[in-house]
Amino acid sequence: MDNYVDLIIRADPDITTPTLLGNLYGRVHLALVSQGCGEVGVSFPNHENHVGLGNVLRLHGSQSRLSTMLDAIQLGGLRVHLDIQGPLPIPAQVNQYRVVKRVQAKSNPERLRRRLVKRQGISPEEARNRIPDTAKRTLDLPYVNLVSASTGQHFPLFVKHEDCRSLPQQGAFNTYGFSSNATIPWF
Repeated sequence: MDNYVDLIIRADPDITTPTLLGNLYGRVHLALVSQGCGEVGVSFPNHENHVGLGNVLRLHGSQSRLSTMLDAIQLGGLRVHLDIQGPLPIPAQVNQYRVVKRVQAKSNPERLRRRLVKRQGISPEEARNRIPDTAKRTLDLPYVNLVSASTGQHFPLFVKHEDCRSLPQQGAFNTYGFSSNATIPWF
């Protein structure tokens, strides 16, 4: 993981940055799916300076893999809203690394109750007593709104940037560009 690409969203008076970011990230995700490899990581380096994830989506990987990814991302009309920088080498002075991962809330009490009934063989009434409607959990994390390619449903994809570490950790990235253990250089 020696290179990166910054996809920087330009300010637009007609379209919000989170809307553009959701559209961009959806296209990046589809490209990651089509490439079928776990060698490209994603981060949002401005997430701490902005409400939400900021205006920069950063791809991490080898120069050849990132060049292939840029060709695979179907930007279309979105290109006019972007500045694309890279692939560029990771700065030599990088000494911090982070895990960036997706976090899913167990937020639907009805779904949790159905699962409990099915797995433990209890009655729906008992499941309702164990998991009341007030058990709904929400996350206080930044997210990007995506549209499922298979169902067409909109959903928030919550993103957690874990605390910085001093040593990198190798591993694979999923089709969202996230990993539960692999780090990306943080700069």
